[in-house]
Amino acid sequence: MYGLSDLKNTITVSEATVECPVNGCNHFVPRQRKVFKRLEEFKCPEHGIFISPSTFEYQNRLENILWKDAVDQDLLFNGIFRVKRETERIARDNSEDAVTWNVFRYLEKQKLLGGFLSSLTGASVDDCEVIYWSYSQSQDRGGYWNPLQQVREEFELNPAKGSEPDLIVKANNALFLIEAKLNASNNTVPSSKDPAFKQKYENGCQGWYNQVFQSQFDQIAVIDRKYELLRFWLLGSKMADYLHANFYLVNLVPQEKETAIEPFFKKHIKESSDRTFLRATWEEIYRFIENKGITNKEKEVITKYFAEKTVGYDKERQLQRAFTLDIHRSS
Repeated sequence: MYGLSDLKNTITVSEATVECPVNGCNHFVPRQRKVFKRLEEFKCPEHGIFISPSTFEYQNRLENILWKDAVDQDLLFNGIFRVKRETERIARDNSEDAVTWNVFRYLEKQKLLGGFLSSLTGASVDDCEVIYWSYSQSQDRGGYWNPLQQVREEFELNPAKGSEPDLIVKANNALFLIEAKLNASNNTVPSSKDPAFKQKYENGCQGWYNQVFQSQFDQIAVIDRKYELLRFWLLGSKMADYLHANFYLVNLVPQEKETAIEPFFKKHIKESSDRTFLRATWEEIYRFIENKGITNKEKEVITKYFAEKTVGYDKERQLQRAFTLDIHRSS
C-alpha cells in the first residue's frame, strides 16, 4: 500500500498524459477523463496501478486493505460483498470504504469499538455487533440485517436498493448509525421526483417522520441538500424504537470538514434523551487509539496508516493527506 512517504508531492498532468505518482517513477500514461477506467493503457507498467489525474487504483483490492487474514477475507468477499452494492472502488486510494474497513475492523478485532463510542457519548457502550454496509455477521446465513431490511420496506419504494449505512453498531442498550465521509461532503439530494417516493418517507410507520423531524422533507432533502442524513435519521431512529435502544446518528468526517454540520442538521430534527445526532472525526479515533495503553503490531500498523494515508491529488496536482495529525517524530 502506497502512502505519503511513497508518493510524489506533485504530479505532472498535461492534456494528454498523467505522471505515475510513485516516487522515482518516470512513467506517464494516457490521461483519463470523466469516468475512471481500469484499462491496461492507464496502468503504470512498473507499479501496476491504474492512474488518473486525481487518484490511482490498485490492481488487486487487497492491496488497499490492512486486515486480510482468512477470516477477514471470508467476511469481506463472501459476506459483505454479497450484499454491498459497490465494491470495486475499494481498491482506489481515495476510497471511503477502504478507510472505513481498515479503521473499524481494527477497532472491532481489538475490542476497542465500545470504548471509542463510550468516549463519544459519555455512556457505557458494550457488546458491540458491527454491521458493515447492511451485512449481518450474526444472522443465520448472513445477508441483510433484518431490522434494517424491515425499515427499508416500510419507508422506501425500492427496498432492494434502499439506504445502505456505512456502519451500524448494535450495542447493549444503543444503536449507532455511522455515516463516514472522507473526500465527499454531506450534500446529497434525491434522484427521484416521483411523489410516491417522498410520500413513503413521510407516511411510513404511521407518520414516524413527524415524530423525529421538525422541518419539511423538501427543505431538508432538496433545499438544504441533506437527503442522506435525513434517510439515516429516519430509518435509524425507527430501528432503535423497535429495539428499545437509544439512537445515535454519527457523521464521521475529517476534522477540518463539515465543521458546522451539527447545528445545521439539528435545526431540522427532533432530538430527545434517546435520539442524538453527533459529528465525530477520524482524528478522534486516531487519538483514542494512540492514547490506549496497548503495544502490539496491529497498533503500529493502524497508527502508521493514519499518518501515511492520502486521498489523491487536488486540482493543483498537490498530494492530499487524509487526516490532520499532530505527530512529532524524531529524525
